[in-house]
Amino acid sequence: MAASAEGRPGRVRWVMIVLVMAIAAVSYLDRSNISIAAPFLRQDLGIDNKQLGLVFTAFSIGYALTQPFAGRLADRFGARRAIALGVVMWSLLTSATALITPALSGAFAILLLVRVLLGVGEAIIFPASNRLVANWIPPRERGLANGLVFAGVGLGAGIAPPLITAAIAADGWRWGFWLCAAIGVASLLVWLVVARERPEEHPWVGAAERRHIEAGKVANKAVNSNGIVRWGVVMRDRQVLLLTLSYFCFGYVAFIFFTWFFTYLSSVRGLDLKSSGLYGTLPFIGMAVASPLGGLVSDMLSRTRGEWVGRCLVASVGMFAAGGFLIVAPGVTDARLASVILACGSGALYLAQSGFWTLSANLGRASAGSVSGFMNMGCQLGGVAVSFVTPYIADAFGWSMPFVVTGLLALAGGVAWLLVDPSATLRDTDAFEPEVGLEAPGTGKPLPA
Repeated sequence: MAASAEGRPGRVRWVMIVLVMAIAAVSYLDRSNISIAAPFLRQDLGIDNKQLGLVFTAFSIGYALTQPFAGRLADRFGARRAIALGVVMWSLLTSATALITPALSGAFAILLLVRVLLGVGEAIIFPASNRLVANWIPPRERGLANGLVFAGVGLGAGIAPPLITAAIAADGWRWGFWLCAAIGVASLLVWLVVARERPEEHPWVGAAERRHIEAGKVANKAVNSNGIVRWGVVMRDRQVLLLTLSYFCFGYVAFIFFTWFFTYLSSVRGLDLKSSGLYGTLPFIGMAVASPLGGLVSDMLSRTRGEWVGRCLVASVGMFAAGGFLIVAPGVTDARLASVILACGSGALYLAQSGFWTLSANLGRASAGSVSGFMNMGCQLGGVAVSFVTPYIADAFGWSMPFVVTGLLALAGGVAWLLVDPSATLRDTDAFEPEVGLEAPGTGKPLPA
């Protein structure tokens, strides 16, 4: 596995990316399960749609507000450890959700608290994965790498409807959460055995692959890349703000599928449990296919037509197309056809996904976790907004309007991408210099220049 032939780099870096993709899939399984169980949980605990919206929002609040700190944690102490801690937290909290019963005093408040803490636990996964991508993948391959990582979003969320509905049909909604927690524990064991922070720490990585990774990183090395930039620099940078604004729009659109889509199919469109489980997977299949496809196309066009075409234009076109599908779909009478069109919208949206994380890694360099964490906070605030306001918009204007609003925000996110400069570098003349004795996570060596 170290090398496929003498002098040729091996593919252990892609093993790491597939492993991160699997962890991402588990994280989305654990966050999506409640949207599948929602009709049954709501009836069991005696809550209405607006209270259910608060439950969805609680996760997003915990997730969003922890993002910048999660990214800094990954930068300072290592992505491998940070992800392991996250998996432990979300597996325990998924189990805790199954323990909440109507007989429990303050059950609704406890459910809200568990969801906030679950958001905190899951906040680490993508800033930390971006830190690993920066460690393991040379810049010219990062589009595909990030696309594969975020294919895990579609895989996890796509597995959730048939898996959770089968568990519900067999033993009730709580067994869906027990099953998800068990999968989390299994993934943690694999992660601890296989994952390493850097290529030089992994026994499977040969010399040729190490040279391939380091050559790409040296060619793209930034001034001051040995320092972690200050928060003020991150928050004032024009490119970071544009990416964050666009990612807010992206998050608003994506989270309507992670929160309200299953309820929309079953309660509004009238599909039964089996049909909802089937058609509820379509948007997530679209995400799983489109995310690596968008990354692959982005890498190819970046090499042949330049970074702006490969990163920014591809992302912009994807978000424009998503907006069109989302605006059209609610007007389609047939529920199944509307589900297919909405799935096309989610897939088109995820053509843009790798662009966000590739540019944030390239822009942030040594501070990739911090930059991507700040950017992802924007995405999660979009998730907070759509989780909370959707039932109010639906009550006031009908269930077509929430999807029209998401379509308009997708168009706005596409416009923001056209203004991004992919050649910009995040620079800080007073970047944080590690204290004497501070080591690179897991290496026992000083942080590299």
